[in-house]
Amino acid sequence: MSDYPPVSPYAAGLGGKCPRCGKGALFDGYLSLRKACDVCGLDYGRADSADGPAVFIIFIAGFFAVGAAFVARFVWFAPIWLAFLISAGVALGLTFSLLRPFKATFIALQFANKAAEGRPEQNPSD
Repeated sequence: MSDYPPVSPYAAGLGGKCPRCGKGALFDGYLSLRKACDVCGLDYGRADSADGPAVFIIFIAGFFAVGAAFVARFVWFAPIWLAFLISAGVALGLTFSLLRPFKATFIALQFANKAAEGRPEQNPSD
């Protein structure tokens, strides 16, 4: 692992690249991970971003979607159905555009911080 120069987890995440070498692709499809990096061979089997990216995106997209609905309804005086469509479009657009980079960044941050599943600590007195 020390044979590779340090890679910024944010650069690797935004580019969808391997968190170890920064060159190989992380994704096989839109959100499905490859089995391993095709450049350095890093196994992606333990990489799991869980629901973290989705939670952040819900807050971000929700904020902008409600703001877009407010502007459409009370600044442009759009009918409520149009304000709803604009709000839904903003929410869907932000969700689909942010989900992949956020997932890749979470995985790269896990690698950079050597995150692992929690294990109960053994008490020496037991």
